[in-house]
Amino acid sequence: MQLTVEQRDILALVRDFVDAEVAPYASEFDHRDEFPEEMVEKLKEMGLFGITIPEEYGGLGQDLLTYALVVKELSRGWISLSGVVNTHFMAAWMIEHFGTEEQRGTYLPRMATGELRSAYSMTEPHAGSDVQAIRTQAVLDGDSYVVNGQKMWVTNGLRAGMVMLLAVTNPAAEPRHRGMTAFIIEKEPGAHEQPGLTVPPQLQKLGYKGVESTELVFQDFRTPATSVLGGADGVGRGFKYFMSAVELGRVNVAARALGLATAAFEAAIRYAQQRETFGQPISDHQAIQIKLAQMGTKIRAAELMVVDAARLKASGVRADLEAGMAKLFATEVAQEATLEAMRIHGGYGYSKEFVVERLYRDSPLLILGEGTNEIQQLLIARRLIEQHKV
Repeated sequence: MQLTVEQRDILALVRDFVDAEVAPYASEFDHRDEFPEEMVEKLKEMGLFGITIPEEYGGLGQDLLTYALVVKELSRGWISLSGVVNTHFMAAWMIEHFGTEEQRGTYLPRMATGELRSAYSMTEPHAGSDVQAIRTQAVLDGDSYVVNGQKMWVTNGLRAGMVMLLAVTNPAAEPRHRGMTAFIIEKEPGAHEQPGLTVPPQLQKLGYKGVESTELVFQDFRTPATSVLGGADGVGRGFKYFMSAVELGRVNVAARALGLATAAFEAAIRYAQQRETFGQPISDHQAIQIKLAQMGTKIRAAELMVVDAARLKASGVRADLEAGMAKLFATEVAQEATLEAMRIHGGYGYSKEFVVERLYRDSPLLILGEGTNEIQQLLIARRLIEQHKV
């Protein structure tokens, strides 16, 4: 993979940070379900909250490939840490590409420094992959919209000072997605209660600890009409804006899966050379060698798919097929790799003293997030049929 000197320097900086300050402590934070304040401050110092934000707004101005490789490195240490950055990145990308000049000038500089962090809110209790089934409504009332509804699985939903929200503004629209609008919702970071908005206690999860996943309950919440992403021209275009960001999100999830799988492989191959049975390292046994060969090969294939999807998306061409394939393959590889790493560790793999236990619990998130892999396969198939129409 050919990278620029700047890309290599950024990745080296992130890799050193992960090896020294993330990987050794991630399991402790995970077991306590504790938000990694000091790690997040370091992300700010390195400029990673603004990695793709243009330099004119105070960001690093890097492309999607650089971001994906950074996400891989962060996830190699702990996917929860990359989760702090992910929704923020998607919101910043939406504002950069679809926002008004005033919105870009207002939000991007503060987002680049991490002073303002964003969540991304689309899913509802009854509407996950079927986005057009959302019910949260925003009704224009004078110079503001009144929002009512409930959102679910909002990463960073409590600590974020901003939420990118998808809501229905025209329930009678046909098709339904044309009646949806994206909003830039400002909120009080860390507040469970504020006028019109309640953030209940965070949802309890199998893995993906340390970063909050919350509900957002809107009850007559007022947001100015200027908060519509793209201004007046953005009304009714929210579905399109969110789906474009989801395409990015799938590249992101694939990169996170690649990092997680890499961490599992590194733990497994290291342990296999240290653990002895019958007088020799278990890495000498063919059964273990086959597992390592399968893991290494699939991780390499996943890496190439992630790079391909990121480069295509960064070039501006349609990349939903490639992003979907990368997400599907890389996340399945991550789940397989974490299970195989646990099996290579034997009984110790089931113990909290070894990292593979955490990796195994984190992996299901990735096959469910940004659209389940079952839905993802349907989308891939439809796109393939479209390309090969007879």
